[in-house]
Amino acid sequence: MRPWSLRGWLLFVSVLFAVLVVGGVALTTYVIVADGMQSVVLETTERVASAGAVIAREAVVVEQAAAETEGLTGDELERNVRLRLKDSLPDRLAASGLTGARFALYDADGSLLWYSSPQALYPQSEQARRGVMSTGKTRRTVLQRADFLRGLVREAQLGVNVVHVPLRLLGDSTGVLDVAYVPSTEEQVIDRIRLPMLVLAISAMVVMAFLMQTSMTWVLNLVDELRRAADSIDAGRLDERLPELGENEIGALARSLNQLIERLGRRAEAQARFVADASHELATPVAGIRGYTSILRAWGSDDPKVREEAIDAIDRESRRMARLTSDLLNLLHADQGLRLKTEQFDLNAIVRDRLASTASRFIERGIEFEGPDDESLIMVGDPGRVEDVLSILLDNAAKYTSAGGRVSVKTWRRREMITIFVADTGKGIPRDDLPRLFDRFFRSEAARAAGEGGFGLGLAIAKSILDNMNGTIAVDSEPGVGTTFLITLPRGRI
Repeated sequence: MRPWSLRGWLLFVSVLFAVLVVGGVALTTYVIVADGMQSVVLETTERVASAGAVIAREAVVVEQAAAETEGLTGDELERNVRLRLKDSLPDRLAASGLTGARFALYDADGSLLWYSSPQALYPQSEQARRGVMSTGKTRRTVLQRADFLRGLVREAQLGVNVVHVPLRLLGDSTGVLDVAYVPSTEEQVIDRIRLPMLVLAISAMVVMAFLMQTSMTWVLNLVDELRRAADSIDAGRLDERLPELGENEIGALARSLNQLIERLGRRAEAQARFVADASHELATPVAGIRGYTSILRAWGSDDPKVREEAIDAIDRESRRMARLTSDLLNLLHADQGLRLKTEQFDLNAIVRDRLASTASRFIERGIEFEGPDDESLIMVGDPGRVEDVLSILLDNAAKYTSAGGRVSVKTWRRREMITIFVADTGKGIPRDDLPRLFDRFFRSEAARAAGEGGFGLGLAIAKSILDNMNGTIAVDSEPGVGTTFLITLPRGRI
């Protein structure tokens, strides 16, 4: 089965989201309207019951007074009042404007005296009427409960409530007036808004899904353009750039990818330059070894002096190749990420040890080496890597410092950072060469002219080690005055 495309998934999600959001809003709106109509029905029922009771009480008083003026008493008075109520109550209630209500009047014995229509008779309310006669308090009977959700697909049904109101009749007898309000008007309101709400909800769903799909299509088209542009970039053609499409997230992605391509281009250029420089540096000792090998074959067997000279030269060039190979391996390991130790050590002790070792190798030049005092400076890290960096810097400082010069190392702690200051009074480095000082195989013209050995890898190795240790290295130099390196390392914790 072929998996869905991203466009298909986005269409499904947009439609589902539109249905859930718009449907939820429409359903919530309907429930709020229906609940509001139900509240209106309850309030109207109470109001109609109260008004109907007042009218019925007035009618009883008026008809009783009229019968008494005719001299009626006893059973004749009661029969006459009942007959008069049957005739006058409909007119009085109709004149009051209480529409949509149904009335039924019961005497103290529960017998029906009068009703407005047969629908006003609710046998299931008999128990409630007896409770009203015994307590004299108004009660309510729920004959049909409201069903809000019914109105979504069929006619609305807000329910029917009957209010049983106590009513004083002749003498001390208490009757009951049943008042039921039929919410046909309110139900018609809900029925009328159902279809427009449904049409509006469906229209809103379609519009929302269309807008979401249109937006997603626009975004996917931009991504598709980026993909096609990215596909056109070969591994060897890093000069291509993706279209930066406006100030939006897609444009920001394109700019980030362009920056990545630029970094890859610089890395590829650096790699090509590295290979070329390494080949160049290796070519020199290889050519020397081959040349002296040819000399040995031609004249070495007959001339001991030539043979000795050739052997010394081959040994010198082979050792030069070994040093170059070792430097390249160190640089490769640093690039791939060093495995750093985490242990506590005395930085000043390592500095003093490296100064003593360097001084012993350059003792014939009479260079003055200055280091930190005997006090300790404790830090946490890889002491071997710190020693490698110090060896590289001190070796360079001693090589380019004239006889009688000075090489000094200072260390101090500032909060959670350790600073190492390595300075010399050597020949210095031209300002134009400082930005490239940590490039691989870079050697300034002054260094080449001085004839000092080396391949231009030491400072690149030192910087790579410090990068792995989350440290930094900076350089400042002035020709004829000297050079200063400033190293910062985190003090670390165990």
